[in-house]
Amino acid sequence: MAVPKESKERAAKLREAIKEYRAKYHADEDPGISSEALDSLKHELAELEREFPELVTADSPTQTVVGQILPELKKVRHQVPQWSLDDAFDEGDLRAFHDRVVRGLSKAGISDRPSYACELKIDGLHIVLTYEGGELVTAATRGNGEVGEDVTHNVRTIHSVPTFLPERTDLIVEGEVYLTRSGFLALNRKRAAAGEMVFANPRNAAAGSIRQLDSRIAAERPLGVFLYDIDAYSKEMPPSQKEELESIRALGLPVNPEFLCTDSVDEILAYWKSWEKKKDKQDYQIDGIVVKVNDRAHQEALGYTGKGPRFAIALKFPAEQVTTVIEDISLQVGRTGVVTPVAHMSPVSVAGTVVARATLHNEDFIRERDIRIGDTVVLQKAGDIIPEIVQVLKEFRTGKEKVWRFPKKSPLCGGDGSIERVPGTAAHRCAVRGSFAEQERKLAHFASRGALDIDGLGGKTIALLMEHELVGTFDDFFDLTRDELLALPGFKDKSADNLLASLEKAKDTPLDRLLVGLSIDHVGEETARVLAAEFKTIDALMHASREQLREVKGIGEVVADFVYEWFQDAENRVLMERLLKHVRVQKAEALPVTGPFEGLSIVVTGTLPTYSREEAEALIRGAGGTAASSVSGKTAFVLAGESAGSKLQKAEELGVAIIDEAEFKRRLGL
Repeated sequence: MAVPKESKERAAKLREAIKEYRAKYHADEDPGISSEALDSLKHELAELEREFPELVTADSPTQTVVGQILPELKKVRHQVPQWSLDDAFDEGDLRAFHDRVVRGLSKAGISDRPSYACELKIDGLHIVLTYEGGELVTAATRGNGEVGEDVTHNVRTIHSVPTFLPERTDLIVEGEVYLTRSGFLALNRKRAAAGEMVFANPRNAAAGSIRQLDSRIAAERPLGVFLYDIDAYSKEMPPSQKEELESIRALGLPVNPEFLCTDSVDEILAYWKSWEKKKDKQDYQIDGIVVKVNDRAHQEALGYTGKGPRFAIALKFPAEQVTTVIEDISLQVGRTGVVTPVAHMSPVSVAGTVVARATLHNEDFIRERDIRIGDTVVLQKAGDIIPEIVQVLKEFRTGKEKVWRFPKKSPLCGGDGSIERVPGTAAHRCAVRGSFAEQERKLAHFASRGALDIDGLGGKTIALLMEHELVGTFDDFFDLTRDELLALPGFKDKSADNLLASLEKAKDTPLDRLLVGLSIDHVGEETARVLAAEFKTIDALMHASREQLREVKGIGEVVADFVYEWFQDAENRVLMERLLKHVRVQKAEALPVTGPFEGLSIVVTGTLPTYSREEAEALIRGAGGTAASSVSGKTAFVLAGESAGSKLQKAEELGVAIIDEAEFKRRLGL
């Protein structure tokens, strides 16, 4: 399969940006992007390379260990190569890793079920300590995996790192240098007071501290170390990762006490989820867990890729910052008539929830950040119902991005649709009052029984969703998340799950029901069925000419013009493009042209003994008739059940025939 041009260009942009950010991340106190957003870019590149292996290059960030080496510090060539772990972001990634491990062991002739050692992933600076004869002789950063920086003078100031081991042994051990959370806050307060640039996060503060030329600076900062891997040992290597940690601890070296050994993927996931909740209570930064095959013999059988071990993976916690692409910008109207722009984005998981939209607040917010349709952006969710765009990554621009300007009119507004800026504020509003209620009615009609029939989306619920800026147009319903619903007053687990299930069911919809839901003037249930039967697919209807629509029997010029103009409207076409990303429209069947009711207009009213109104009307159409909604002189007969109201009375006044269900069945030959 040929690689699309857009994918090639995107992969090239990703490779270039990731390399630059990685270099800054390892060298600068302010890398310009969060580690979570950088992870998101790397994940996108890995997914592209997985889909199109032809995009993989030897220097791709997914294939190499990248680190910046400061020229001021002495270089150290590592005796043992330093690797970088692949990342996992969810349960699916972890299970895929487990499957690869099982397959790899099987190829090596090992049928034993693998067990795993799970450790907290400390977000700090990778460090390699070398002891000779029990004495610390070198402490080095990872660098590019082959050559690192000599930071021995600074590591010696860390109280938890012993200068001498209790036995005269040779040892190379890996770990992570970190700065305590409390120390990070105190350090930034001190730097801010002195007019110095504050550190972006504890990880960068630790890196900045350990790479100082003057060891007195490192000595003043609350640095700590956790060690977790023996690279080389003058004694026999421990037979498992668990025993390796125990050996490191027995030598008087600091080891994080929190780890788990298990052969159950479910237990690993439970451990990961439990630490996601507890991570912020620790005085050091944790950004996930590291999962390693426990048995050393199994590790050796699995081996390494060019970048890192096949027997270990870093399972990251759900990120509160991710990157995504803005695909479109639409409007939402509030109860007071205020109109708010909303970004529609490529779906992405942030803080454990897949989201596809973010509020853009107002025109000034968009202009100040220079947000454009097509931009790659950093998205953040830290407690808010709707995530917010916090950064535009302008280096990803290709020239195809579109500047968005507030429209002068919108179909969300009443009257002629005019929008005006509220004097003295950054807000815009509909010029005609009552636009909120009008849009609420349209959304309620879309979800109604005769349209998409979305159970749980009544008027009050829709108003609530609109007030919290969660829905403004039809497609917004399908972007709702469980977390968003549970944050609303009155929503509990069951009601949220029921609504999401109804929305999922509504994604498969007949063409005629979709047409009813769009609120096109003069297009009711019967007209929608005629259009659906004539054009069969939504694509054919959207591209029908005015003449083709006028030629449809039973439509007429006026209705044909309304349908044509609705689908020609630029905003409606964009809306349909977004909506059709969610909804699968079923192909319609042709209407019967012969049958016992051919050419007859029939009205159903009241409660029938065995048929619902919808079932009776379907039988009428199946027999060639038209199921009309009102009684007139052209009505052939009225099918009436119990509690028939005004339609029955109108039929009696006009002298229209009235039959019951038994007679209805007889005429159908049932």
